[in-house]
Amino acid sequence: MNRVAILFLLFFPLLGAAQEDAFAEDAFFIRKIYDEALTRSRCYDWLNFLTRRIGGRLAGSPQSAAAVEYTRQVLDSLQLDSVWLQSCMVPYWVRGDKEQVRIVNSLKMGTVDLNGLALGNSVGTGTMGITASVVEVKGLDQVDSLGEALRNKIVFFNGSMDPTQLNTFNAYGKAAGQRVWGASRASRYGALGVLVRSLTTRLDDIPHTGSTVYEEGVTPIPAIAISTRDAELLSRLLQEEPVRVFMRNTSQNLGEVPSFNVIGEIKGSEFPEEIILVGGHLDSWDVGTGAHDDGAGCVQAMDILHLARLMGYRPKRTIRCVLFMNEENGLRGARAYWKWSDEKGEYHMAAIESDRGGFTPRGFTADGHEEVFNEKFRKVIEWLPLLEPYGLNFRKGGSGADISGLKGQKGLLFGFEPDSQRYFDYHHTPIDGVDVVNKRELELGAAAIMSLVYLLDKYGI
Repeated sequence: MNRVAILFLLFFPLLGAAQEDAFAEDAFFIRKIYDEALTRSRCYDWLNFLTRRIGGRLAGSPQSAAAVEYTRQVLDSLQLDSVWLQSCMVPYWVRGDKEQVRIVNSLKMGTVDLNGLALGNSVGTGTMGITASVVEVKGLDQVDSLGEALRNKIVFFNGSMDPTQLNTFNAYGKAAGQRVWGASRASRYGALGVLVRSLTTRLDDIPHTGSTVYEEGVTPIPAIAISTRDAELLSRLLQEEPVRVFMRNTSQNLGEVPSFNVIGEIKGSEFPEEIILVGGHLDSWDVGTGAHDDGAGCVQAMDILHLARLMGYRPKRTIRCVLFMNEENGLRGARAYWKWSDEKGEYHMAAIESDRGGFTPRGFTADGHEEVFNEKFRKVIEWLPLLEPYGLNFRKGGSGADISGLKGQKGLLFGFEPDSQRYFDYHHTPIDGVDVVNKRELELGAAAIMSLVYLLDKYGI
């Protein structure tokens, strides 16, 4: 007896006759979604092209422009009701020459090269680099306590992700402040530059990039992330002797350039004004190929429309795929979309973002406007018996950076939540390639998202 039939036999005694029929219909349709996704999905093929043929897609780069055109053509081939590009201006930051980070005066080890990557938006050191004594801190508050003692120093932020957090995104959120704000905070006290421990629970030689933000009124100083193993080495040496480090990067901001969000949709047959958005961000960092972050989310969103067409599914509500530009270092695509949507008076009944990698699906986090969230969320969790057989659950939490600005429209916002244990092994690194994405896990994610879209579309909230 198949799993759907077993579920039906266990659950149907609790339902009335009409509910039994609806439950059976939904259970078998969701099973069909999974069958189609696991046999006829195109998402892995699209991800392979996006990563191997186009590569890293930092906003403003030629590769990001190629990704816009490629995904537009793919959506156009799906025979949707509408496909279009939405313009936005994005910052264009370039990394420059390979970064150098070198311990130059250790009595114990001599000269030691460290593995480093400039943080996104970082200014450069200049071609000659800078050399200075290093001061280690564990977080932003310690910078304030040291104050003027940091003048003309390189500040080393060595706060690690908490390995006891079962949800690694929670650990990341608590540690990310040093990367985002560390350079600004250190600059207040006259520091020359910052080194930042990479944000991962793994001990390895691979540095992780990511955005830094300069607060208004501070002098921008260069910021370079170093690998976790090198962070451990530097910390040990600092406990034994004074350490001076040479750091060099030639990164620079080249101003703003035009770019685009890529959008495609199937118009609803009964309630076209109620929009169900599925999306991810098309840009990635330049050092890898952005397979998990966030090529996976983009191709899953595209696959929702592909699966709907394969199954001959005509939705009641409008299903819209949005591939956002510039999530990594500016969120300009998302802001352009929110503004445009609000000005048009649109209503996003639901929005689902996939931006946590292409791993095994675990469920969805949900967020929304405080005036309506609890009532709408209660409706959604009634669908759990249909989704739990596939290992899916709902929990309250965040949704996604690119859809967060739609909260004012008072629909529900969802974040697709895969297993998080391996995500930060690859996040913002040179090794985030299609070879570390499992094809079946990616397809299971598309099926999970499509199942939620189906229930949202059929029942509304």
